[in-house]
Amino acid sequence: MNLLNALGTRPWLPEPAPPLRTGAVVPAATIGLRVLLAVIAVLFGLFVLALLVRAQLPDWQALAGVPDAALANTAPLWVNTALLALSSVALQAASSASRRGRTAATRLALAGAGLFALAFLAGQGWVWQQFVARGHFVASHPAASFFYLLTGLHGLHLAGGLIAWGRVTIRAWRATPDSPDPGVALCARYWHFLLVVWLVLFALLTSPPGTIATLAEWCGVR
Repeated sequence: MNLLNALGTRPWLPEPAPPLRTGAVVPAATIGLRVLLAVIAVLFGLFVLALLVRAQLPDWQALAGVPDAALANTAPLWVNTALLALSSVALQAASSASRRGRTAATRLALAGAGLFALAFLAGQGWVWQQFVARGHFVASHPAASFFYLLTGLHGLHLAGGLIAWGRVTIRAWRATPDSPDPGVALCARYWHFLLVVWLVLFALLTSPPGTIATLAEWCGVR
């Protein structure tokens, strides 16, 4: 039998190529989220660089030190930061519950995440209102201009995320028990990213000029 097999071989013909090994397929939604986060990171990175450059000019004054500014006391922004952090934690809990097929826990965590996110946006709007009431407008001074720009841009991205959150929440209420939804995990990642962005913006906007100048020197910004 072995002799017959040996006679049947054709050594002059090329051997067939081994089958290609393919790794795990990444869902299109995950790839889309990664691309979106990369674009947003570049966008905010450019604005942060612009802030570092502008803050080195003599007329820059930190918001925490502007006379009669709404941020002379940064407590409202700390409260807003806590609200956004709670929203991110709630979405992470929803993601974990969804993976385990715990539909009721997923719905509850999603509802909490949405309420905390809406409270964050309302808190940011209140800070804006206090700024305007005290005469600090977009063109009043450079720090105020960057505050409106960066917080407004961040709020728009969070509002856009709420649209995706709404769709995921509707699916969670219509879902049958033990039916995980990968969209919950994607929302959680987006929220975590926006939380990190906000922490960076909060630190920059409330830092004294000396701290920003040191940071600009480390980054090589002149």
